This record gives sequence, structure tokens and C-alpha cells, in this order.
Amino acid sequence: MGLRDKVVWITEADSETGRSIITRFAREGARFLLNSASGGAAIQEELALLDREGLAYATVNCTLLKRSETETMLAEAEAALGPLSVLIHNNNTVVRSSVEACTEEAFWESLDANAKTAFISTQAAGRSMREREQGKIIYISSIHADKPTGSAFAYSAAKGAVGMLAKEAALALGRHGISVNTVKVGPFEGDDELFRSDFSTLYNDYRYKVPNAVLGDGNDLAELALFLASDEARYLNGADIAFDGGFLLHYMNFKMKKPKPAP
Repeated sequence: MGLRDKVVWITEADSETGRSIITRFAREGARFLLNSASGGAAIQEELALLDREGLAYATVNCTLLKRSETETMLAEAEAALGPLSVLIHNNNTVVRSSVEACTEEAFWESLDANAKTAFISTQAAGRSMREREQGKIIYISSIHADKPTGSAFAYSAAKGAVGMLAKEAALALGRHGISVNTVKVGPFEGDDELFRSDFSTLYNDYRYKVPNAVLGDGNDLAELALFLASDEARYLNGADIAFDGGFLLHYMNFKMKKPKPAP
């Protein structure tokens, strides 16, 4: 989809989504700026793939919480790889907390990890992309920007902040040929434990609340991210894409598509 030699910055390369995106985008010949908290240790398989394919990449470990540090890191990466074409912000830190009991420290930890990193990386990427009047910014967010978790209040608040950041960025940066879109991811395998709640039943039988009873995964997400990063998505800007298989449309439990009992 036209990503040959384009530089793609993934802000959380170590995650399932990050690894899936690396693998899929490598098939399109992209170059990569990979922010890896493990210093590359968690993505050895993906880095080996890039080496085999002869694709350029840089692996960094940047907190994305300081503007000057992030801008310096990006400038150094661009000097080695070429100009940035795509930013994929996929930071996804869940800090369990309730409105009643959440500490200030937990609240700011979640805002920093999920929202401030989006703000800082968007500023850095936006400045770079404006010079060429083109670029793509993709936020991998969550349905919990809109739907309470019942277990991670500060996470929902942070993802809600990312949602409005995306809209403001789409409006401002869109004038410079930069598209900004958000993917709100619904339940993947294990999210019932990740968002386990003492009072919300949202994730009870969660896989069957997806109408087709089939959960998505990182590979599905990578395909959507690829489209959003491509020229084929040129007229898409400021969009919120619900990537949940219809999970939030669920209404009546007795209508769930559960496996039929064995005869």
C-alpha cells in the first residue's frame, strides 16, 4: 500500500499491537523507528525479520514525556532513516483504580503513560511532517474512551483525553496535509482479566457479546493501521473507528452466540 521506504514510528513496539504492526508493515517495505522499553529485547523476532528483509530501523527507549528529549530522539532517527511519514501511538497502560479510591499518583501515572505521551509525540511528529505537507498520525486507543470500565477510571479518563487530542490535531494539522485518525479497540483475548470489575458485568461472557463470537487480535488491528497509513485513506481525517467487532452494540445476554451444548 505504498509504504516502501517510508518511516513509521511506533511508540510502544514491545506490545502485541506493536509487534503485529511491525510484521505487517515490513511486508510493505517500511522503515521503522521503534520505541522499545525493553531496548529491543522483547522484539527480537521482529528485528530479525527486518534484518532478513534488509529494512532499515532504529530502536530507541524514550519515555515520550519530555518535549526536548523526544524531539532530539526523532531528529536523530530521521537523520539515519529519512523523514517521518507515519506516527502510530499505541501506548496502552492500564492502571487499576476507582473514582473513590484512585490516588493522585495513580491518576497522573495513567495520564502520563497514555495521554501525555500522545501529546508529546504528536507535537514532535507534527512539526516534522508539516515541513513536507504530508503525514499520517494514528492513535490506537480504546472503546473505554467512551465506555466506563468499572475498574480503571484513570485509564478511561486518559483515553478520553487522547480522543479530543486527536480531533484537535486533525483540525490543526489537516491544513498541512496530515491526517489524524483514532482506532478505538474493543476486547482482545485476556481483556476480561485486564478490566475485571467488582460491580461492572461488561466483560462477563465478553467474547459472546461480540455478535459473531470471534475476538479480534493484533493482526486484525495491523491491517486496519496499514490502511490508515496508506494513500488509500487520503480522505479520512478526524475519524473515530470502533474496532470492537460490534461488542458495544450488545444488548440482551440471551441472544448471545454461545456454543451449542454437545449432544
